[in-house]
Amino acid sequence: MKTNFLKVFSLATALAFATTSCTVEILEDSDNPTNTPGTGTTTGNVMNGSGNLKGTITQDLLIKEGNYTLEGLVKIADGVKLTIEPGATFNVSSTVTSGLVFLKGSKAYMDGTATKPIVFTTASKVPGDWCGITVYGDAPIIANGGGTTATSEDGLNQIYGGSDIGSNSGVFRYVRVEYAGKKIGDGSSEFNGYTFYAVGAGTILENLVSYKGTDDGIEFFGGTVSAKNFISYGNYDDSFDWQDGWYGQDNSNWFAYQTGTGNFGMEIESSNNANANAPKVNGITLIRAAGTNPESAGSTEISAIQFKKHGNGKFSNVYISGYVNTGGKNAYPIVIQDAATDISQVLAGKVTVSPINVMNSDNILGYYYAGFTSTAPKAITLTPAVGKVQMAGGAWSTVNGVDLTTLLQ
Repeated sequence: MKTNFLKVFSLATALAFATTSCTVEILEDSDNPTNTPGTGTTTGNVMNGSGNLKGTITQDLLIKEGNYTLEGLVKIADGVKLTIEPGATFNVSSTVTSGLVFLKGSKAYMDGTATKPIVFTTASKVPGDWCGITVYGDAPIIANGGGTTATSEDGLNQIYGGSDIGSNSGVFRYVRVEYAGKKIGDGSSEFNGYTFYAVGAGTILENLVSYKGTDDGIEFFGGTVSAKNFISYGNYDDSFDWQDGWYGQDNSNWFAYQTGTGNFGMEIESSNNANANAPKVNGITLIRAAGTNPESAGSTEISAIQFKKHGNGKFSNVYISGYVNTGGKNAYPIVIQDAATDISQVLAGKVTVSPINVMNSDNILGYYYAGFTSTAPKAITLTPAVGKVQMAGGAWSTVNGVDLTTLLQ
């Protein structure tokens, strides 16, 4: 990770990026371990095996392996570190608006293992039961109009964005989020399985699962963080989504399985900024199960990868399967939604999807230009040797007795 941080940091000149405290319910807090940098052990309160996590956390907190309840919007305050040990499971309350929110300046140490993941689920197991995990940071963004900061669109009205390319919001490793995506307020506010607002390259995102949420599996709003070994399963909106000039450079092994309800496999935009730098992902598998429909009947949001509003990206080793015409609308491997994106991104070499293999899908001859004609239409060159990404499964990727990595076999 240090190597990647230095690589991203060296690109700084290329980035033209211009509470009220509540009580945490703890059954035991007699332990007060010594702080050991880099291990996740933290000074302060300790939750030992059970308890109710709620309110705003204003001092460092260690949560040990065990079963807990998460109730309401739990916010980690600026300067506070939340450490969660492997094997901790949170039953999230769905009777109130619940979510785990890391405010700017806070830090997570959620370092599970393949055999003891950190799990957030609900008793009712209904998509949209809660709001998921949200992190706000101070890495660079390019918001609409070129702004270097913006206000979150989740209804919490948090300011995100800054100038710290390598900022560190902590560690999220072997974490599974189930049944998230709840909207608050007028119903248009956006929460996903994981939402990363301006999170920096010093943050570690590895071996994460977003399972059956009602919005996106993961969404980046700017920032420079990268994600490895990510599974998005059965999320209603897009499996992977970003905007505001997200610039992660060390992404690998992304797997989306769309089933039942699902829009785009990937929805990519840069908030109408032509100068956004292209993120990179090596190893993408997008599978759409038979009978999967978009959220809105008759919608055109049924293709694998969509670029719009100057969205860009450089993707290698891409495997796409199952994107077929649905509800009288055509599905495509790659869609370019507007001429501005074509001119400033595709023709400028900031959109590449190669090598690519497309199976069991319709309309695979080339990029599809929605409502306009490209001056240099791009064909898709299929590479049959490109297969699905491979991940080592285990408890971290197993939900309701099914290991999601077996879908890659």
